[in-house]
Amino acid sequence: MSAVLKAQGLGKRYGRRWALSDCTLEIPPGRVVGLVGPNGAGKTTLLNLAVGQLAPSAGAIEVLGGRPASGPRQLAKVGFVAQDTPTYAGLSVDDHLRLGARLNPGWDGALARERIGRLGLDPSRKAGRLSGGQRAQLALTLGVAKRPELLILDEPVAALDPLARREFLSGLMEAATEHSLSVILSSHLVSDLERVCDHLIVLVDSRVRVAGDVDDLLASHHRLSGPRRDPARLPAGQEVVTASHTDRQSTLLVRSEGAIHDPAWTVGQVGLEDLVLAYMTPKTPDRPALEALR
Repeated sequence: MSAVLKAQGLGKRYGRRWALSDCTLEIPPGRVVGLVGPNGAGKTTLLNLAVGQLAPSAGAIEVLGGRPASGPRQLAKVGFVAQDTPTYAGLSVDDHLRLGARLNPGWDGALARERIGRLGLDPSRKAGRLSGGQRAQLALTLGVAKRPELLILDEPVAALDPLARREFLSGLMEAATEHSLSVILSSHLVSDLERVCDHLIVLVDSRVRVAGDVDDLLASHHRLSGPRRDPARLPAGQEVVTASHTDRQSTLLVRSEGAIHDPAWTVGQVGLEDLVLAYMTPKTPDRPALEALR
C-alpha cells in the first residue's frame, strides 16, 4: 500500500461556501498524523469525507486503496471516533461492547474486555455516569477493538482536562504501536500533537498550508534574524512563511531544503508549535506578522 489516504483536488461545498478546497494530500502508512488548524478550517470536513459520511463536491479521495464507505470490507478497514467521543448515555459499558461486536465483523472481544479491565471501568456502569475521560477511553476502545487498519479521531480530547488528555493519548499510542495502526488525529492542541504525532497537516481557510513528516518539516524550517531586509530579495529556494520588521531588524521564518549560509543572519531552530502558528498567522499586504514567533 502506497498511502493510507490520498486526495487530489478534493473539495466540499455548501452552497457558495467551500468548507474544503483543492485539497491534495498523500499520507504514508504507519504514521500518526496530526491534523491541525483553526476552527472552521475544514478539519472535520476532511475527516468526514475520509470515512464516507460526506461525498466530495470536487476532486477525489481514496482511503486504504478504496473509495470511503464503498462497502462492508472498506468500512471494516477504518475506525472512527467522532467529535466529543460519542457514546450512548443510557447504555452500559458492556452494552457498548456487545453493540460493537454486532456491528463489526472483525471485532476483537478479548481485546475490548482486556482494555476495559485495565482501565478499571465497571462493565455495568452506564456511559452517562462516566467521567469525560472514561467516556473517551470507552470510545477509543470501541475504535481499536474493531481492529481497523486506519483509526481516525476528530478532536477526541478537546473537552478533557490535562490529566485525562495525557492518559487518552498514552492509550492511543500504545494501541497504535501494539496493533500497527495508522492514525489521523485532529486537534487544535498543538502540545498534544507534538507529544504523539510524526506527520503533520496544517489546514487554514479550507486549504492545506503544509504537510509532511514532522522531522522533515522541522529540519527544513528556520528562524532568521538580522539587519532589516526585504524578504523578496532572499535567494531562490528560501520560501518566506512569515516575517516581521522593526526599523533596523527583520525576523523571518523560512522554509529551505538547504542550509542558510548568509553570515548576516542569526539562524535559529523552530519548534512544532512555532511552525504551526506561523502557517496559521494571517498575512497582511503590508506586514505579514510573525508575532507568535517572538
